[in-house]
Amino acid sequence: MSQRFQVELKKLVDNSYEIEIGEGLFPSLIRDIQGGLVPGVSKYAIITDSSVEPLYGRPLLALLRQNGFVAELFAFPAGEPSKTRETKALLEDQLLSHSYGRDCCIIAVGGGAVTDLAGFLAGTFGRGVPSLNYATTLLAAADASVGGKTGVNTPVATNLIGVFHQPRKVYIDLAAWRTLPVREFRSGLAETIKHACLADAKFFEYLEDHIGKIVSPDGELILDPETCEQIALHNCRIKYEVVEQDEHESNLRQILNLGHTAGRALEAVSGYALLHGEAVAVGLVIQAKLGVKLGYMTGEQAERVAALLRRAGLPTEIPDAITNRMLMDKMYTDKKVRSGRIRFVFQDGIGAMKRFADGSYSTPVEEATIMELLEEIRG
Repeated sequence: MSQRFQVELKKLVDNSYEIEIGEGLFPSLIRDIQGGLVPGVSKYAIITDSSVEPLYGRPLLALLRQNGFVAELFAFPAGEPSKTRETKALLEDQLLSHSYGRDCCIIAVGGGAVTDLAGFLAGTFGRGVPSLNYATTLLAAADASVGGKTGVNTPVATNLIGVFHQPRKVYIDLAAWRTLPVREFRSGLAETIKHACLADAKFFEYLEDHIGKIVSPDGELILDPETCEQIALHNCRIKYEVVEQDEHESNLRQILNLGHTAGRALEAVSGYALLHGEAVAVGLVIQAKLGVKLGYMTGEQAERVAALLRRAGLPTEIPDAITNRMLMDKMYTDKKVRSGRIRFVFQDGIGAMKRFADGSYSTPVEEATIMELLEEIRG
């Protein structure tokens, strides 16, 4: 005869946090922690990469120490190939060797790879410690600032291992955008265009009208301040409105994966020679053209998506070195795959997403249909 005991652990957790958008936000960060933003913290760990370390990591470390805070800086080699379990373990070992424990706060300073990796570390170190994100790239502002999804890449797939861990606050430093290589900035524009495609037709039109105010046709960054601020605000608002309804990606949040089924596969198959946004740009075009084939959007709408991506200086074609078979095989590692079938999320025209009869925002697409489309794209 067995005995049973029910463990009741129902609780309401408030994961709300503020996003501050502006230029030169280090003083604001210092004021926030002086004001008790992260109570009970005795040590701060700045996590950054080798590119951001001299520009923002070291100055923030000096500022923290000048204001009487105990802080250290931990950096890893810049680039998506470093976003791995091995890098996370090395950082954890460094934190432990410096006597960091549950009374610490992680400050992630950098782009999406930094906030993804540092957020995952914060979510598991000491079974979870508070974190702050200081976003220095458009990609981090567009994709990593809202939602709390963290993770690392493996040889099999990208971002398949991680946790949901919400930061206590996010700072989006628009001044940092001027330090970015043009290719990195364009990469962030892909996620911005994705947001317009999936949720806001007027924002899509705004980007069509204003893209020339942030990047010129010959590729130089212009970065009109008002336009940059509008882009940052719209990115945060669109992503927030999705995440608020589906924090843990049970259904609706899948729409933020627009362009990523093929895009993430391209990124991995290229050995990360393609930046994340470059791969997503091609993935958006594949999704749009597949959507035309399946009747979810018109050819004219798909061309508007491709044209805007091209004007942003982003690629819209599959690199010749990547075969259709290579791309197809890698798509089977996508996190939306169910019962061995590749699933896509699709635009419903421009500014909305297709919801299917079963209530889901993703739908399986047969391999033969995808292969046919890939062959058509190659012409």
